[in-house]
Amino acid sequence: MSYQDVYNRWKNDPEAFWMQAADAIDWDTPPSKALTDKGDHMYEWFADAKVNTCWNAVDRHVEAGRGEQTAIIHDSPITHSKREISYVELRNRVASLAGALRAKGVEKGDRVIIYMPMIPEALEAMLACARLGAIHSVVFGGFAANELAVRIDDAKPKAIIAASCGLEPGRVVHYKPLLDGAIDVATHKPDFCVIFQREQEVAQLVEGRDFNWHGFQYGVEPAECVPVEGNHPAYILYTSGTTGQPKGVVRHTAGHLVALNWTMKNVFNVDPGDVFWAASDVGWVVGHSYITYAPLIHGNTTIVFEGKPVGTPDAGTFWRVISEHKVKTFFTAPTAFRAVKREDPKGEFVKKYDLSCMDQVFLAGERADPDTIMWAQDQLQKPIIDHWWQTELGYPAICNPVGIELLPVKLGSPSLPMPGYDMKVLDEGGNELPPGELGAIVSKLPLPPGTLPTLWNAEDRFKKSYLTNFPGYYETGDAGMIDEDGYVYIMARTDDVINVAGHRLSTGGMEEVLAGHPDVAECAVIGVADQLKGQTPVGFLCLNAGADRDNAEVVKEVVKLVREKIGPVAAFKLAVVVDRLPKTRSGKILRGTMVSIADGTEWKMPATIDDPIILDEITEALQSLGYATA
Repeated sequence: MSYQDVYNRWKNDPEAFWMQAADAIDWDTPPSKALTDKGDHMYEWFADAKVNTCWNAVDRHVEAGRGEQTAIIHDSPITHSKREISYVELRNRVASLAGALRAKGVEKGDRVIIYMPMIPEALEAMLACARLGAIHSVVFGGFAANELAVRIDDAKPKAIIAASCGLEPGRVVHYKPLLDGAIDVATHKPDFCVIFQREQEVAQLVEGRDFNWHGFQYGVEPAECVPVEGNHPAYILYTSGTTGQPKGVVRHTAGHLVALNWTMKNVFNVDPGDVFWAASDVGWVVGHSYITYAPLIHGNTTIVFEGKPVGTPDAGTFWRVISEHKVKTFFTAPTAFRAVKREDPKGEFVKKYDLSCMDQVFLAGERADPDTIMWAQDQLQKPIIDHWWQTELGYPAICNPVGIELLPVKLGSPSLPMPGYDMKVLDEGGNELPPGELGAIVSKLPLPPGTLPTLWNAEDRFKKSYLTNFPGYYETGDAGMIDEDGYVYIMARTDDVINVAGHRLSTGGMEEVLAGHPDVAECAVIGVADQLKGQTPVGFLCLNAGADRDNAEVVKEVVKLVREKIGPVAAFKLAVVVDRLPKTRSGKILRGTMVSIADGTEWKMPATIDDPIILDEITEALQSLGYATA
């Protein structure tokens, strides 16, 4: 079947399409229908079914005689350790942890916050909650105490499961003092905490409140899977809202199971038993969907990697993991590849490993500039698949679906919408724009199963954020265009479309040109306030390792390039070379914060920032150009 056949089959009868996909799930009570329209543009999928996520991700593979297959491979270049956990072992560990939680009063509908590093126990904690029908909310390990407190007060967890510490190259991140600080500040107090003590740091436990992971499970009765309704929340995942108040994205259980399972073969082209690796963190949506749930639901082996693309120990660590563990499909962020490319522009490390096991590489999380894709293609000689989705959506919305058909690649586009998504580009008045014109990217309602039905305890905010501007559509918050072949181009966040003397221009388009310069490893373009033109673009360039040219020369060349490729209309005259760019821990460049610094407006230190010191360097760079003077 071709992509077009599959997409048309969905379009002609969306509900029949998803009911058929639902056949791959083990139901306690199968759904009687696919979609429930609750009115006011609110929808639910498979609402009347009864099902358990943990059963589908773990127990059913054991029951089917595949218990000895490896479920999780943990590879930590930081601790120099590797271990494998089979499906049967995973089932026993998860049932034991769930039993201990149940013995302490955790039941269906209770919330549990999980605050852990990249260790298998983080996945076990998520699955133990799912086993009981408890709603987990994973907070990225090492998040600041006040940010964790905000999430505690919003989710009101009965319990918190944490580790004593996380490990970064060359340092230990002390989780327990952050957790204690958060509980002190929070108005809501959990009944108890479970602490997984790592040997690198044994934390002080609070008498009566904190329990040791192992001791806590001693002598308890393992828990069975508790069936929940199809529209029962599987989890809450907080995504930082621009207002600073985090948005709790909710994921309903049944739609999540059906959609994620469908993507493993159709999008990522893996069969049960294959090894799948998403190099992300359980604290992000990629970690929820493609480290924990989708690979296990589909019966794959998933890799939990505690390390970095460079420096643990070198720029070859990705290739070592792929070659050693026989990874068939690899998924990472473009920013990780840019880091590898900067350290190893000629791909010397790639040559050291046998990567014949790998069939394809997927990139998502930030715009994949054509230069990075071409570099990866040249080095790896494999299909490099850019794809686009969001925390809210939970899985790929625009993609080249390799498992159905490898479509022609158009650099700069994540390809075509997946079944479930009817994408349009609208102007500010909600009118559909012709092919090739830049506007707001939206998808017609209802969204497919597995996407967010609402925000936790904030339905009005959900409607205001996503449904109000363009009635009948889901607003992605991204700007871009669709070409005459239906390929979607995501150019920037809607906020990153700048207005230069009346011309709407995409900073992403300019970044694409800058990234094409042979000495540029990574770049960002922001629009800063300009009295005459409204906004003016400013570029930030990080150069390749070994590029020993004069910075002023490189700046001159990139200015000329933008003039040639985009035209004088871009008014691109200012760029500066910096050592690094400010990013979130998941690799997104903090363009909004950079704009606030440049314009001298008030800004708040982003909770997710990787290294706050970088903002001082950015401020100095902007001051050298005459900005950031307030």
